[in-house]
Amino acid sequence: MTNSNKDNFCVILAGGRGRRLWPCSRMKHPKQFIDFFSTGRTLLQGTFDRVCRFMPVENIYVSTNHEYAHYVLEQLPELPRENVLSEPIHRNTAPSVAWATYRIMRRSETARMVVVPSDQAVINVDKFVENIRSSLNWVAENDRVLTIGVKPTRPEPGYGYLQIGDMVNEELFEVKSFTEKPDREFARMFMESGEFYWNTGIYVSSVRHMVECLHRIFPEMLRRVDTVTLGESMLDKELLYIEENFPAYPNISIDFGLLENGADVCMLKGDFGWSDLGMWHSIYESLSKSEDDNVVIGSNVMSEDSRGNIIKLPKDHLGIINGLEGFIVAEGDNVLLICKKEDSSALIRKYISETQIKYGDEFV
Repeated sequence: MTNSNKDNFCVILAGGRGRRLWPCSRMKHPKQFIDFFSTGRTLLQGTFDRVCRFMPVENIYVSTNHEYAHYVLEQLPELPRENVLSEPIHRNTAPSVAWATYRIMRRSETARMVVVPSDQAVINVDKFVENIRSSLNWVAENDRVLTIGVKPTRPEPGYGYLQIGDMVNEELFEVKSFTEKPDREFARMFMESGEFYWNTGIYVSSVRHMVECLHRIFPEMLRRVDTVTLGESMLDKELLYIEENFPAYPNISIDFGLLENGADVCMLKGDFGWSDLGMWHSIYESLSKSEDDNVVIGSNVMSEDSRGNIIKLPKDHLGIINGLEGFIVAEGDNVLLICKKEDSSALIRKYISETQIKYGDEFV
C-alpha cells in the first residue's frame, strides 16, 4: 500500500554543537551549518535536499535552538518560518523529537514521520529515498518504530550498534539490543559476529505510535503538553509552553529513549553508502584516500613522507607537512589542532574544556 505524501512528515535534527569536529566546527558555528566538504552546500542543506526528494517542503521541520535558528532561516529560505522548531536551551534529541511529534500531530493524527540527523553522508541517494519511502508505508500499517541499520565495515567505537534478532519479514528484523559507542575491542567483536549493525539514528513511525513511545520516556512532561498543544490551541500558546517548560526536560537522546526504554523497534538493513560525519576519525575512514592514504578536505597541501592523516585547512592557507603519520591537522578560525587521529574524540573533548577554562569561549 502506498500512502498519500501529504501525510508524510520529516524532522531534521540540527541543534548539536558539533564539538567532536573542533576546531573547524565551533560553538557559534557548528558543523551542520558549514560547507564542510566545499561542495557549495552545508551539511544541513545537503540533508534538506535529500529529504525534498520524498517530502513536500511544508512537511519538513528543522529542530534547532535559539542560538542557531538564524542559520536555518538563512540556509533554508524555502522552509516555512513556523517549521523551524527553535528550543530555548540545549537538550539532547529525545525532547526535540517530542516537540516535533506533537507539532506534526496537530496537523495530522494519521501522519507518518521520519527523524533524520543533519550531519550524515549518503552516497546512493536514490536507494536512501527508496528505503525511506518503503519504511513510511510500512509504519502506516504497523504500530512499530522502524530504524535503519548499516552493516559495519570497520570496528568503529564512535558509533552505536544494533543487534538484530528475529526476522519480521524478508527485509526487517527485531532489534535485540543496542550498544552506544563500545570500546574498540567490543566493536571488533560486534563486527565479526555478523549480528550487529551501525545505528544511523534514522527513525520512522506513525505519529500516534511515536507519541505512545514518548509517553514512556517523558510521562510527566507529556501529560502536561497533551493539554496545551493539541486540539484548538494556538501556535503562540505552544511556543510559550516550550519557552517555560523545555528546560525541565531530561537530557536524553532519542536513541537511548527508544532503544533502551521498552519501545518496540525493528530494523531495516540499509545499503545506501552511509557515514556519520560526527568525528574526524569516522570522516577519515569514510572518504577516499590519496596514494599515501591521506584525506585532504578542500585544502591546499604539500606533503612528503606522510601517511594516514586527515587534513582540513582554510582555503587561503597552504599546509606543508613532512614526516607525519596518523594525525588530524585541522585549522578553523583562530585554532590549529594537531593530534593523533585514533580515537580522538576523548582528546578533543579534553582540549575544548581546557581551552575554554584557560582562554575563554573565543577559542571554542
